[in-house]
Amino acid sequence: MPGHFEPISGGGAAVALDEVEISIIRSLAVQLLELVGPGPGGDASDDPLAELFAEGPSEPPSDPVLQRLFPDAYSGPGGDEAAPGEADELRAHSSEFRRFTENDLRAKKREDALAVIRSLDSLTVAGRGGAVLELTADESRQWLGALNDLRLAIGSRLDIADEEDTDVLYRLPDEDPRKPMVMAYLWLGGLQETLVDTLMP
Repeated sequence: MPGHFEPISGGGAAVALDEVEISIIRSLAVQLLELVGPGPGGDASDDPLAELFAEGPSEPPSDPVLQRLFPDAYSGPGGDEAAPGEADELRAHSSEFRRFTENDLRAKKREDALAVIRSLDSLTVAGRGGAVLELTADESRQWLGALNDLRLAIGSRLDIADEEDTDVLYRLPDEDPRKPMVMAYLWLGGLQETLVDTLMP
């Protein structure tokens, strides 16, 4: 179990984490929460119905990480190669789609990050030995969403666009300042992969 998730009864998953690993995942989840930001009216709304019908932004975010977390729904082949009218139409469709979906996507990403933080905070760490984290099936799915978002965010900061970029990262020298972020990216990928395996029927 150390370093990877294993299935447990009831459709959940368990993983042994040491104190440092718990701290790293929690810190990253808190940063993700801050990056995604509060809901349209803040975290607490006096009128849940108004929040339900609140429209989101129609333009993509300026932060490259948020662009990766909230990409345009429609994009044409070749970008500049698309006919001007077609490109304008795709932008209009993306804008409309974003307006009605981004708030819900942000709320889901916040819920997933909060689920990670809460489950880690509930652990009892015995000295430096760490603890075994046990997740229900629902919590496992929330963790999977958060791990995916964390990897997208870190991958964006590292300019990872495809698997070939990942191969280059394996060969980074230890003195490269990106090395700790690369190690976190690869480690979270391993956790994500084993968690997916536990959720497979």
